[in-house]
Amino acid sequence: MSRPRQHLPGTERLSPTTPEAPASDAPVSEPPVSEASQEPHPVDQSRPIGRILLFGIQHVLVMAATPISAIFLMSATLRLDPGLTVNLLSAAFVLSGAGSLIQSLGPWKFGPRLPFVMLPGGAPLILFLAIADQHGLRTATGAVILTAGFYFLVLPVFARLLAFFPALVIGTMIVIVGVNLVKVGALLVTGRPGTPGFADPLNLGLGLATIGFTVAFYLLFSGVLRQLAVMLGLLAGTALAVVLGTVDLGRAADGGLLTLPELMPFGSPQFNLVAALPLMLYSLASMAEATGQTVINAEAVGKEIDPRADVPKTVRGDALTSLFGGFLGLPLMVTSGENIGIVRVTGVRSRYVTAAAGVVLIAIGFLAPVTRAISVIPSAVVGGTAMVVFAVITVLGVQMLGRSDLGSHTNTFICAVALALGLLPILVPGVYGGFPPNLRILLESGVAVGAFVAAVLNILFHHIRPNLAARLAAARLAAGRPTTATPAGAHPGTPRTESDR
Repeated sequence: MSRPRQHLPGTERLSPTTPEAPASDAPVSEPPVSEASQEPHPVDQSRPIGRILLFGIQHVLVMAATPISAIFLMSATLRLDPGLTVNLLSAAFVLSGAGSLIQSLGPWKFGPRLPFVMLPGGAPLILFLAIADQHGLRTATGAVILTAGFYFLVLPVFARLLAFFPALVIGTMIVIVGVNLVKVGALLVTGRPGTPGFADPLNLGLGLATIGFTVAFYLLFSGVLRQLAVMLGLLAGTALAVVLGTVDLGRAADGGLLTLPELMPFGSPQFNLVAALPLMLYSLASMAEATGQTVINAEAVGKEIDPRADVPKTVRGDALTSLFGGFLGLPLMVTSGENIGIVRVTGVRSRYVTAAAGVVLIAIGFLAPVTRAISVIPSAVVGGTAMVVFAVITVLGVQMLGRSDLGSHTNTFICAVALALGLLPILVPGVYGGFPPNLRILLESGVAVGAFVAAVLNILFHHIRPNLAARLAAARLAAGRPTTATPAGAHPGTPRTESDR
């Protein structure tokens, strides 16, 4: 039996007669699905193979810069030889594709069956490099394998805590995720402050032009072409970069035709619990982030889920992919929320699109010329595209917060404090540089800090405080003293004033 559908206000709906046609900005009423018809939810509907492949390639083009930049950073930091770099790049694409298939298709208890893409990079890569620098590459790969096992060990406990992650907490977390990702995209355009070429006018022009192309295609086109506006904008930006002479096309023709990932490229993994501790601590933050991404992905496609059942599936997919990644010499692989913006912009909700993206990523991992061709796309062009799709994630978080009764002063206060502390390490990098390394790992994750603060304050104000007030009221009643009347809609036994509402 099909599940009831839930939609965000303004979520683009697909017409039953033209599944791929984009919706208008105004909400469109959708007739309920009868039990007799058992029409599958749009996220579970397949499409013509050519169209699915085209939309999958769009996801890949937007996301491919992440594994490429991650491996190039890894190679430069650890001074790896070119052959090993190509091997690791192949492994990164293959594992990204395999993980995307797991999360999108959801075999057994692995993967939530939502349109997800998996990628390396970010904090897990930085921690991997730190462990490799201090203890060696074999210990770093051992730490990845140990952390993958740690996911499975602590997941049952974490799943029980999901009841304390209501829309207020998840929405706050998603806003922080979106702001952080927009910053990541912007740095691809501008470069990092203090480095040579920072805010180069040519790169800024390419990034802004890519955004302009995307807007123009979305404005002028309709149907499938409008849904491909993100990819077309990226291709137009790349074409402009070629005209301006900022693309080295010679790199795409160098090297052989095929490449295969190598098992244990650094030798047999070495297992050191102390060395793996930073990655294990990060895995707790990663599970909190996976919670928000799973919920917001389901919201973006309008599918009702049970977070206590589906979030663990996402985490298991992360753990399984990371386990294999450790044996291929890669850092932790994590489910990416970056592609959620593409889903929302295009209105294409089918999980088979990201499954097709997974197949394309695997093919890229084996076809060296394709990998090199994608790698020549200028980072400024990728960054311009990324800023648009990442900002959509922030909007989704704001929409979720809009359903969290922010008219309540208490909820506004909780959200404000969580945003302030969660955005601090994002807006002021290095603010916790003087803290102990293991503590800094958690504090510098704005998503983890924001989620933790929002969850704790939510428990204090909406669980502990009402219970204490109820006990106090009961004690006064037993002592024969009058109690304060409880307004309609308030927590039982919780005295409220006009300022609480």
